[in-house]
Amino acid sequence: MDIKINIKSADAEKQKQQKPPVKKEEKPSVKMKLAIRKTLDGKIVIYDHKDLDIVIDPKKSKLMAFPKSMMGDHVYDSQDRLFSFLSRKGVIERDTIQNGNIYFSMEAKIPDSTDFNVLQNLVFTIGTFLDDEKPYFEYEEKMESEMERRLTEPDPEDSTEFDARRHAERKGSLQRARYGMSSIYRM
Repeated sequence: MDIKINIKSADAEKQKQQKPPVKKEEKPSVKMKLAIRKTLDGKIVIYDHKDLDIVIDPKKSKLMAFPKSMMGDHVYDSQDRLFSFLSRKGVIERDTIQNGNIYFSMEAKIPDSTDFNVLQNLVFTIGTFLDDEKPYFEYEEKMESEMERRLTEPDPEDSTEFDARRHAERKGSLQRARYGMSSIYRM
């Protein structure tokens, strides 16, 4: 009778018993700085936009945008860009975008999801929108400062020298009349 003996090293046996290491999927770590506050009733307010205060109400699943101070076409344009961007990204429901019950506000419904953290996705997408808006506002600020500079310190081609003949106290053929009580009709 023949006996066969196979001798294997302990390391080889352990390697067979161990499964190949499973690589954990590393989730990308993305950091974003935003000026956010949480209100007493649980709403989240984002203050980073120049024209808008963006409010997320998780209890009502609602996103709202209010003007900061001045109201006008520029505020509506900012709201329109915000809600269009968010609806393209799929974090708000497009068919629920409407004017709010507060003057010059706009709101939309946030969809429910069991697969994703809706609040994190919404805040991240709003942060992405704000990053996209920065060049627009930097350009606007640069144009305003340039206009102010041109008005306060005009270039030589935009200004004229002082001529005393053109800056007389009395000009034109009509004299300024000072009307007093004598012009009232009396009987």
